[in-house]
Amino acid sequence: MLVTKTEPGDPTVAGHLKPCEAILNSVEKSLQSFKYNGYAPSTGHLEAREAVARYSTRPEATIEAKDVVLTSGCSHALELAISVLANPGQTILVPRPGFPLYKTLAESLGINIKYYSLLPEKSWEVDLADLEHQISEDTAAIVVNNPSNPCGSVYSRRHLQSILEVAARNYVPIIADEIYEQFVFSEEEFYPIASLSLSVPILTCSGLTKRFLVPGWRMGWILIHDRNEVFGSSVRNGLQSLCQRIMGTNTIIQGALPNILKDTPQNFFNDIIMSVKVNASIAFSVLSEIPGLTPVMPSGAMYMMVGIDINTFSGLRNDTDFVEKLVCEQSVMCLPGACFDYPNYVRLVLTVPESDLREACNRIAEFCKKYSKFSFSLNPNYKPLHSRSNILAPIEEDLPCCENNNNGVMESPQPIRV
Repeated sequence: MLVTKTEPGDPTVAGHLKPCEAILNSVEKSLQSFKYNGYAPSTGHLEAREAVARYSTRPEATIEAKDVVLTSGCSHALELAISVLANPGQTILVPRPGFPLYKTLAESLGINIKYYSLLPEKSWEVDLADLEHQISEDTAAIVVNNPSNPCGSVYSRRHLQSILEVAARNYVPIIADEIYEQFVFSEEEFYPIASLSLSVPILTCSGLTKRFLVPGWRMGWILIHDRNEVFGSSVRNGLQSLCQRIMGTNTIIQGALPNILKDTPQNFFNDIIMSVKVNASIAFSVLSEIPGLTPVMPSGAMYMMVGIDINTFSGLRNDTDFVEKLVCEQSVMCLPGACFDYPNYVRLVLTVPESDLREACNRIAEFCKKYSKFSFSLNPNYKPLHSRSNILAPIEEDLPCCENNNNGVMESPQPIRV
C-alpha cells in the first residue's frame, strides 16, 4: 500500500508539483552555454547577483549586486548569517514553534539560543512582550521567519512593524528567514521586513527552494540591508570570507538565475498557491470536526499546525506517540510538534495531491475515533478511499518506525527520524 506522507518539507516529494518549462529552459540554456562549468567568485557571479537584486529590490528597500551573497540554499544562508552576526557564547533569539535547523546551526557554532513564543490563538503572531523579555546584553540577533515553517502564518505590516520596534528599541539586528516569500494565499500580502524599517539592520535569507519547486538545486542568497552603517564593512567582509569555505555555490544554476527570476510566469506561482490553499481548507474542515484536534488555519507557506488535546484520547501519551501510532496503524506520516519544540501539536505538509490529503485526513479521523474517550461520528462525506485491511497493513520498508514480529503483528514503533 502507498504510504500517505504529509511530513517532509519538500514540495517535490509527491511528484505532481514540478518546475515550469521556463525554469527548465533557463537551466538548459545555462548548461549548453559552457560558460558556467568552472568556479565562480565566492559570493556568486555578478550577473546572478544583479538578477537577485532586481528580483528583491523594493522602493522602500533597494538592493544592489554588492548587497547580495549567493549561497548553497537558504539553510546555508542562515548558517552564514548566524556565523557573521554572533560569536561563540553569544545568543540568538528564535521562534517557538520554529524551524529546528536554527538550533542545530547555532549550537554547532557554539552559539546559544533562547526561544520567544508564538501565539496560536493569534494565528501564530509573535508574543511581543516575551520577545522583548528574552533580549539581554549577549543577544546578537533575532531570527524572524515569515511566512512561517511550521505554522503557515503570514504577518501583517503592523505586526512586522511591532517586531521592528522591539528590535530598534534594543539595538538588535534581525535575521529574516523569508524562504517562503510571496508564498501567501490570495487574500494575504507578503511584506519583506526590510522594506518596513530604516533603522534596524537586517540580513534577509531566501532562495529558489520552495517558491520555484527546486530544493535540490541548492540556490539561496543573503540580502544585506545595512542601516546607518551598523554592519559596515565587517559584515560584508565576514560573509565573503565565510563563503570561501565551500568555493561558491552551484554555477550552472547561477547561470540560469537571471532567466529563472525574469521569465517564470506568475500563473505558475498562482497555481501552486491555489493548490496549497485548497488543501488547507480541506484539512481544516475535516480536522476541525474531530474532538481533541484543533487545526490552526494557515495563511501561506505549505504547512498546517494541528493541536492535540491528549486528555481527549486514551492510550496516547503525547504528540510523538500520536504520530508513531498513526504511521504504524494508518500509514499517515506527519511530524510531531516536539520536532519544533512545541509539544501536543503535529505539523502537516499541504503540498501532497488533493486526493492524498483527503485520504490522510480520513485516516486521521479513523485513528482519532479509535483512541477517543468520547464517541463521535465521522462526516459521511469523508469515507476512507482504501479498505481498512489495506490501511492496517503498512509495508515494512516504507515504515521504518514499525517492526513486524514473526506472527505479522506490529511491535512497538521506534522513534521517527526527522
